[in-house]
Amino acid sequence: MEYIAGTADFHLEKSAVTLGKFDGLHLGHQLLLNKITEQKKKGLKAVVFTFFYHPVNLLSDREMELIYTEEEKQHILREYGLDVMISFPFTEETRSMEPEKFIEDILIHKMDAKYIVVGSDFCFGRNRRGNTKMLQEYADIYGYELEIIEKKTIESEEISSSCIREQISKGNMEKVTKLLGRSFSVMGEVLHGRKIGRTIGFPTTNLIPEKQKLLPPDGVYISITTIDGVEYPGITNVGHNPTVGVTPEKRVETYLFDYDNDLYGKYIQVSFLERMRGEEVFGSLEELKAQMDKDLMYGREYFKI
Repeated sequence: MEYIAGTADFHLEKSAVTLGKFDGLHLGHQLLLNKITEQKKKGLKAVVFTFFYHPVNLLSDREMELIYTEEEKQHILREYGLDVMISFPFTEETRSMEPEKFIEDILIHKMDAKYIVVGSDFCFGRNRRGNTKMLQEYADIYGYELEIIEKKTIESEEISSSCIREQISKGNMEKVTKLLGRSFSVMGEVLHGRKIGRTIGFPTTNLIPEKQKLLPPDGVYISITTIDGVEYPGITNVGHNPTVGVTPEKRVETYLFDYDNDLYGKYIQVSFLERMRGEEVFGSLEELKAQMDKDLMYGREYFKI
């Protein structure tokens, strides 16, 4: 997959394009992705157009926490068979671009869009004046096919990134899995930790997510870790390890059942299935070890191993 980020200097030919924020790449987004990958059979490139930073960052002093970071988003889109991911720079100039100019300059001249699919609530351009009606009006002028997809619902509830973000923040991982169509995950390179787990018989992998990565509440989770395409069951702690000295940054530490290979430097994916308990402060390493024994027993029962 070609990745074009932070620049307006690109040119594509014969594109099938979907546009949006794509924060979460949830079930609704997946409908759009499936539509453009189907167009590859007609000789079109499957292209996702999004923004390099979440648009809210430009409109607010608060940095938006992302369900998936830029790197994670690339990883997921590659799995869907996308040809091109464009993370367009979201600047004041972009924000103030008239929607007619966006259609002409970006969709037509830069992407040569022959097929466009968007959600029914898609808006773009200055003051969000551009919408599906405008895209339809210009379809005849520029000769592209437009398809509009209604919002997807589950149990009468609209699927949205804000809803998913809320469920993640509550630790409702089973509900998150339903809305995303996959388990919520954290991806990254395994780093050297403080190796305290090894001293009490529980060696763990150690990830330090990017600052803007949205994480579930501190605590212990049932998890699946993907390493080189193979899935391994385990339990994962999210937090600052208060019992052994609070870490300055939040960490994601995973114990893998019956796995003892060296993972330092490996790029892995940790998927969260269920929240077992909150993070606790124990009076000693012995108390911590006793609780971890209980956690592992629960995990083995969960996976039936």
